[in-house]
Amino acid sequence: MVKKKALTGSGKTIAKIKEKAAKKKEEPARPPMLQALVWYKEEHYQELLKLFDDAELLPPTYQHWLARAEEKKAEVEAGGDQVIKVFIDPETFPEWCEKKNLAKDANARAQLAIEVAQANSFSL
Repeated sequence: MVKKKALTGSGKTIAKIKEKAAKKKEEPARPPMLQALVWYKEEHYQELLKLFDDAELLPPTYQHWLARAEEKKAEVEAGGDQVIKVFIDPETFPEWCEKKNLAKDANARAQLAIEVAQANSFSL
């Protein structure tokens, strides 16, 4: 008669890790996606805040905004996706919003980012 050793302590942890890894291998891998993120240049940030209808939703300084944006970019890339930065230009954004009959807000910025990404899409 052979006794089986019960998993205890770190053995249980290793078994759980192996189980999770096996499940992960079973899941079909999705191809990486291209995600468009709205991006600002430091020299335009204060001017853009004056233009945006929802400026109160954004950090008051470029440095605070950039820290948040870089964190989001890292999160997206850690998930296996690629990021395209779509820069908002203070000269062309108001005109674009007017042509589209959109408020100069987060929804418009997101729509612009998607349109730019689609226009410049490429295979990853």
